[in-house]
Amino acid sequence: MTMTETTDFNAIHQPVLLDDCVGLVAPALDRPGAVAVDCTLGLAGHSTAFLAAAPQARLIGIDRDAEALSLATERIARAGFADRFTPVHAAFDALGDVLEERGIDAVDAVFMDLGLSSLQIDETDRGFSYAHDAPLDMRMDPTQPLTAQDVLATYDQRELTRIFKEYGEERFARQIAARIVRDRADAPLTSSGQLTRLVDAVVPQAHRPAGNPAKRVFQALRIEVNGELDKLARTLPQAALHLNVGGRLVVESYHSLEDRTVKRFMAQGLKADVPAGLPVIPEDAMPFLRDLTHGAVKADEAEIARNPRSASVRLRAAEMTRPLPDRWVRRFSEDAESGAYGRSGR
Repeated sequence: MTMTETTDFNAIHQPVLLDDCVGLVAPALDRPGAVAVDCTLGLAGHSTAFLAAAPQARLIGIDRDAEALSLATERIARAGFADRFTPVHAAFDALGDVLEERGIDAVDAVFMDLGLSSLQIDETDRGFSYAHDAPLDMRMDPTQPLTAQDVLATYDQRELTRIFKEYGEERFARQIAARIVRDRADAPLTSSGQLTRLVDAVVPQAHRPAGNPAKRVFQALRIEVNGELDKLARTLPQAALHLNVGGRLVVESYHSLEDRTVKRFMAQGLKADVPAGLPVIPEDAMPFLRDLTHGAVKADEAEIARNPRSASVRLRAAEMTRPLPDRWVRRFSEDAESGAYGRSGR
């Protein structure tokens, strides 16, 4: 994207559930020296609003897409908040390292807007969208080596079936994987158009979901290429380890696998960690999170009409109510390394 002095960022990017997110994040930043982290900065629509709503706070914005980071930095500077903003080029599961490198032990808000940014969706040459024919790239960070084309060329049928079934919840995962392996023996799959046509040929007409039948396969490839679910499962415990008491974790998810991971993580701190019926709850087993959204907040019809990309959003938020007990510090430290709970459900 070429930026000019007259670039209208609001036209390029409409932040999803912006008022809800500001209402959840800003109260935690109402003190001198408060620090927020936007782990998925994108084009900084949310972050610009957070800085406007919390004039005493500063914000660290993390993004692995260098182009998005540059545009976001310019947007925040134009809004007059450059002196309270620190851009960081990194993946969001580097949260702990990002804070440690800056000598920050704890923050007051951690925000995550998962999935693709508007920039990635709209830049047709990066192959994220099945609506445009483009090279099968799908890297959020163009400097990483693995691309979607590499996955389709090198993964065996069993591995392809797994990612289509697990990450795309695709009913015809096995058949699509078999067709890919068969067709690539003659010629590699190199474009989004080729993949779309292949899926279209495999999925029976009577069993097609609403919209393009390749949607789930593209989602699965994007998650695999960028390691999105593993990164999420490692980042959530890092956020809990670095939240001040009264700090808030606010997450927007866009498909069921992300939302399930967030819900499962938050549930660990929302209830007493004791067997049912125990007459006295030990102090270190008391809940350490408070549910701020009471389930997932969804976009209403008016927001979906304004911004169709909000149709699948699920917003969840929780507040840290007391210091993490030592055993939870140990557990979350382990999970930050392995992302184990994201797969095991513990």
